[in-house]
Amino acid sequence: MKFNELEVVKTLISFPEEGIDKGEIGAVIDVYTRPEEAYEVEFVNEDGTTKAMFAILPEHLEKY
Repeated sequence: MKFNELEVVKTLISFPEEGIDKGEIGAVIDVYTRPEEAYEVEFVNEDGTTKAMFAILPEHLEKY
């Protein structure tokens, strides 16, 4: 599935090494096509500070 920059997405799996649980909501901030399709997603805390930001494969995301 293709996502666009600034699109809101939800994780389909947990990323414990990043502190992100399955079902958390984030925003796509960059789109990668090489070496494979992936999306840089930013997750924020309730106060608006960045909780985590890392690249995620498309099969681990869905549109929110």
